[in-house]
Amino acid sequence: MTEEKTKKGLCGICPAGCGIDIVMDGERLHTIKPMKGHPLGIVCLRGVHSEEIVYSRDRMQFPMKRIGDRGKGKLERISWEEAFEISARLIKQVTEQYGPEAMAIYSGRGGFEQSLCDMFTTGGYDRICLNLFFPLGSPNTFSCSSLCNNSHRVMAPVATFGATFDRLFPDFEKSDQIVVWGANPATDSPPINMKKILEAKERGVKVVVIDPLKTYTAEKADEWIGIRPGTDGALALGIAHVMMEEGSYDIAFADDWTHGLGDFREYVKNFSPKAVEKITWVKAERIERLAKDLSQLRTSPLIHTGLEYTNSGIQNIRAILTLWALSGNLDRTGGLVFRMPGSSPIRRNKIDPPKGRPAIGSDRYPLYCDLNKSGQFLEVPRSILKGNPYPIKGLIVLGGSIVTAFPNPELWKSCYEALDCLVVIDRFLTNESFYADVVLPATSMFEITSYKLYPGHVSFRERAIPPIGEARNDYLILAELAKALGYGDRYPQSEEAMLEFVFGGAPFPLGRLKSKPEGISLSSPPIVYEKYKNGLLRRDRNPGFETPSGKFEISSELLKRYGYDPLPIYQEPSEGLIGSPELAKDFPLVLTTGTRIQSAFRSQHLNIPGLLKLQDKPNILIHPEDAERRKIRNGDRVWVKTKRGRVSFYAKVTGRIIKGVIEANMGGGGPLQPDEWREANVNELTDLENRDPISGFPVIKALLCEVGKS
Repeated sequence: MTEEKTKKGLCGICPAGCGIDIVMDGERLHTIKPMKGHPLGIVCLRGVHSEEIVYSRDRMQFPMKRIGDRGKGKLERISWEEAFEISARLIKQVTEQYGPEAMAIYSGRGGFEQSLCDMFTTGGYDRICLNLFFPLGSPNTFSCSSLCNNSHRVMAPVATFGATFDRLFPDFEKSDQIVVWGANPATDSPPINMKKILEAKERGVKVVVIDPLKTYTAEKADEWIGIRPGTDGALALGIAHVMMEEGSYDIAFADDWTHGLGDFREYVKNFSPKAVEKITWVKAERIERLAKDLSQLRTSPLIHTGLEYTNSGIQNIRAILTLWALSGNLDRTGGLVFRMPGSSPIRRNKIDPPKGRPAIGSDRYPLYCDLNKSGQFLEVPRSILKGNPYPIKGLIVLGGSIVTAFPNPELWKSCYEALDCLVVIDRFLTNESFYADVVLPATSMFEITSYKLYPGHVSFRERAIPPIGEARNDYLILAELAKALGYGDRYPQSEEAMLEFVFGGAPFPLGRLKSKPEGISLSSPPIVYEKYKNGLLRRDRNPGFETPSGKFEISSELLKRYGYDPLPIYQEPSEGLIGSPELAKDFPLVLTTGTRIQSAFRSQHLNIPGLLKLQDKPNILIHPEDAERRKIRNGDRVWVKTKRGRVSFYAKVTGRIIKGVIEANMGGGGPLQPDEWREANVNELTDLENRDPISGFPVIKALLCEVGKS
């Protein structure tokens, strides 16, 4: 190992300050003299060096067990046999003492692999919750859908027109106008829609972006409309107000196919363009022009998770969906179109939730839990720490970093300390690993044999490289764990057996799929628009929508049944400049967070030196006028403060953010990240209890803060 390979920032003295020199060899960090018995070397991230501990920016390569107190991160290498034996024993101890419902599993972004989700499906709308403990008798399955995507993908559309967003697509190819609202397709994974939007723009299609941040997509658009975070619903209602007043909406559709039009018409009278301008900071003239263009042009929308994180997140999304229906752009050429109905070639291993106690969160967020056949994970701390409504004592965390994803990191750490059983399955060491009884190394998707189902297409995914070290397929880890718990017969125990199960009833032999690296296209009928007229949207094949009224429900009967307001009402952010004027005196800036950056996906990849070169420090984006008032210059180290905490970032002074708003990078706080990122966990600024009352999603894009120079 030569001196030239040492790089400042990633090497030098141990970041925990214990004085041991660390150097980088390629993408792997070592002590100068790797400790005996550890060919990977040792990297200390918590000030503890021991022959039992391997902390590296490399992938985990073998199972480990805890040998010290929770939170200390003292881990010892063990065999897979011992790992399964310890895990099964701890799980059985929890169930024997507290009942099966005391065991829970959480799946994060690292658990999105297709076969894993299909073979452990709950049958609910949440595709990534895992049914591992259903045969055991526990309903407590959770996922990152407790704070991401489910409001937009499931709850708002199901409550409005009876289908998830998966069943729709924006008809870019036939649009006159594309409106990107609460989304930045340039950072999608993969960025397929960005390519389609740029191609549409080349054809002369008008592209409009509504966002408080001038994203890459907004830079390429014809028009960027900056909006105060959390007020998107008010803007949608303001546009609807103009349409109602001018009679420019689709009257035939509204009269024949909507439910609740009269009440909605009365409600939007309060949202004149001038009134909405004060709420949203969008000029009244622009609101009127948006209404005119939307009613006259074939317009397709691209909306996503940016709309979810405010006190009326679901209702804001419903207001936008209502806008598209009333403007004549729902299931019409060039608009937001339902996919043609068809059958799936794959079989999923659905296991129903056990009868008995409902999942944690059902008492406070019953619609969320019923639709998804899962619990609401934000309610887990009260179960672990207070036993309310009953205790959770054991948890598996698969492919997720809760401490870097959910508000109030210290509370989650307290939860881990209180557990009797914690098993972590991941590719890299996470914060949760420092508290775990057992840590199991999982493979990446390049190291397994599986498949992928797309709309109209299915492909076989052949293993590209052998597993790193002793890492195993997430699916096989859970299948083996089920076997150790006594019900392995519910899950095929090999990749080949899994594939045979999935494609056992497919209209083509598995061998044919394996022989076609390009995949197999699935037959589907030609596209038909206005499917609600001919029974293509309902299971009973009657005309209409799959809703209680059979119509597009502006006034949702489903929401009404669960005790929520049936109209897409707007609620001012509870911690906002209008809603909290006294708080705004000390915290005059609007804090929004969660926007993706190009070099990372949430907290993933911030331990990879090559990607860190793209952005090595966590930033806040701040408008030049806001920065000048605080004597902040580009690149300065700054602090961001809310009434909950204070965190350090680095200033990026830019006109790409609207005045009065800052965007703070999320993803920091992971144990394998550089110092600057590891010390910048934005969740210390956000609030676990400030939520959308329907979904339970935390408000992370409409809070108040102040910024100062460090």
